[in-house]
Amino acid sequence: MDLSTVLFAFGLTLFAGLATGLGGLIAVSRKSVSEGFLAGSLGFSVGVMLYVSFVEIFPKAVSELTDAWGPRGGNWAAVLAFFGGIALIAIIDRLVPNAINPHEPSTVGGAVDGFERRNRMMKMGVMTAIAIAIHNFPEGFATFLSGLTDPTIAIPVAVAIAIHNVPEGIAVAVPLREATGSRRKALGWATLSGLAEPAGAIIGFLLLMPFIGPEALGLCFAAVAGIMVFISVDELLPTAISSGKHHTAIYGLIAGMAVMALSLLLFI
Repeated sequence: MDLSTVLFAFGLTLFAGLATGLGGLIAVSRKSVSEGFLAGSLGFSVGVMLYVSFVEIFPKAVSELTDAWGPRGGNWAAVLAFFGGIALIAIIDRLVPNAINPHEPSTVGGAVDGFERRNRMMKMGVMTAIAIAIHNFPEGFATFLSGLTDPTIAIPVAVAIAIHNVPEGIAVAVPLREATGSRRKALGWATLSGLAEPAGAIIGFLLLMPFIGPEALGLCFAAVAGIMVFISVDELLPTAISSGKHHTAIYGLIAGMAVMALSLLLFI
């Protein structure tokens, strides 16, 4: 594995993580974010992530594992790793209280106008930043791993995760802007929370580097597919629909699938 590949994968992960800063920038520069924009962009992200998980990432995991352990063992391992990824992100999600969980629809969608007291807004903003950092850690490794193996998959994955990070940055920046009165501090906290993604990439890579081979890659790919499916159906799609723009969210989802399918066809 050459240095240029590692740097490319890390660059994609950094790009995805810094999208929280873009969300923060939107939050400090505008009074509110369009519900249609939120629904459409999150729906688009869902479409990309679901399509690439089921059409590219999981089949690649099955291929790697069946080559190593045969059809029976490889398929069993892929399925177990897929649901293991779902279990991992579900446990992380459950450990974060709903009131500060940026992946709960009421938190992301209602971050703009839900706080009455300055001290409560400060606590909410800081805790949301911490919660986002916790969630972003495995997402960072997922993006990084994709970048190490296949750029045609990695770039759409990074873009999809970046899109879904934008409203998370908004969720951090809005209460902190109101609490501190400082646009710079609000933007700084939003950006900092997203840096957990490249941190997850570095730590995951250092821990797994001695074990990276066809079997480890296959298991990681299956787990990444599970993580992305869970994020899509448990977090992003409900948040998009809760905006009140149900059809916009679904149209965005279909558009995301179509764009992902077209991008993959172009590389055949």
